Amino acid sequence: MSALQQYAILLGLAIGAIGVAASLYAFSRAVGSTLAEPGKNVPAASGRLCREPAWARYHAHYLGYALLFLAFDMEMAYMYPWAVVFKEEGLVALLDMGVFLAILFLGLLYGWSQGALRRH
Repeated sequence: MSALQQYAILLGLAIGAIGVAASLYAFSRAVGSTLAEPGKNVPAASGRLCREPAWARYHAHYLGYALLFLAFDMEMAYMYPWAVVFKEEGLVALLDMGVFLAILFLGLLYGWSQGALRRH
């Protein structure tokens, strides 16, 4: 198969995908008309009207929780591939993971000393 034939197939697939998306959009616009309701654009949470404005800001103390979550989430993302190659690498992999966990533990201790784990 030549390069020109491959590009023709790719172009046909792209045109087909765009055609399917456009036809589904046109079908939904034709069939699914929306009704104007008075309470449709009112911000609500759990079925009740919100007392606070919709664009309320979050307090800065939530940043500590987010950073701790991100650190431990990245730990899990690193531990899975490590567990896969641990048997092949042996002691070197164990030492690498020990250093990695020690750094995370030091970060946890620092966050704890700064009050990142306190409830406000």
